[in-house]
Amino acid sequence: MNLKVIIAIAAIAAMPVLAQAQQRGGPPPAQKGAPAAKAPSKADAQKVVTQIKADKAKLDIYCQIVKLGDQAQAAAQKKDQKKMEDLSKQADAMGEKLGPDYVKLMAAMEEVNPDSKEGKDVIAVLDTLDQSCPK
Repeated sequence: MNLKVIIAIAAIAAMPVLAQAQQRGGPPPAQKGAPAAKAPSKADAQKVVTQIKADKAKLDIYCQIVKLGDQAQAAAQKKDQKKMEDLSKQADAMGEKLGPDYVKLMAAMEEVNPDSKEGKDVIAVLDTLDQSCPK
């Protein structure tokens, strides 16, 4: 998966949590005193990819999320906050349908250093899933 799309999807997934934190005037509950989420392993990514590829309905949902990620990237470049919020809500709802492992993986992607060996391994695994989507 294109790194920019991964980042856009991770940003979309994180937006509702960040919005709640801003409304409350503090960090999200999961961050209070909790250690930062650890970066996902190649095995974590492979587990999610296998689950999604095994279920056509989930694969279709994933491909729709990728399209939303592309749209979010374009909206971010235009600094269109409303569009970003709308896309965030859509992607969040779709991501939930892919299961808790997917949600956890996307949240943890924020901790990935794309230049590290581990980061490149995780991204390579996710690329295989991206290649399953129609162009």
